[in-house]
Amino acid sequence: MTGPTGLVVLTDRRAARRPLVEVVADAVAGGVRWVVLRERDLPRAERAALAGDLRRVLTPVGGTLLVAGPDPLGGSAVHLSAAGPYPPPRPGLVGRSCHDEAELGRLTTEDYATLSPIFPTRTKPGYGPPLLPAGLATLIEASPVPVVALGGIGTAGQVRDCVTAGAVGVAVLGAIMRAEDPRAVATALQGVFNTVPSGGKR
Repeated sequence: MTGPTGLVVLTDRRAARRPLVEVVADAVAGGVRWVVLRERDLPRAERAALAGDLRRVLTPVGGTLLVAGPDPLGGSAVHLSAAGPYPPPRPGLVGRSCHDEAELGRLTTEDYATLSPIFPTRTKPGYGPPLLPAGLATLIEASPVPVVALGGIGTAGQVRDCVTAGAVGVAVLGAIMRAEDPRAVATALQGVFNTVPSGGKR
């Protein structure tokens, strides 16, 4: 199983303007094929049920649900925090959040990494100054695995800057969750990947 490419959507049911599964379905209709299930405050049974609902949206189009944390909730793909434990046994696909060169240097057998924050973000403001595209490009050069850019990304121009810097994917949260028309936003952002070749490692 290969890691995420293109537009990746992170869930936030509290920010979503409509029920979460509906918002994700709209984004998938707009071309999204990778979704990261967050919602880590939910009881496991509720979160597992939500994972099942989201997989039913993604599977018919060949999409993949990544579950934040070491428990894949019945699936085969997880996204770990920077210092989160590695799950036994290893799922089919493992990504990890990174924020600097030191964290990238600690990667072992992960398939991909997210780098954040690229731009100022209100979702996670506590991770230091934004890397900006130039910083992203520098860290991509140091990364042993493909990189998905994350943090404060909401416009086609920002997606283009990240792809030009070498990111194989771009992850968004607020741009989709808070959108009046998630499908239109997803179509516009995913469309950048059809016009700008990625220089990222694959």
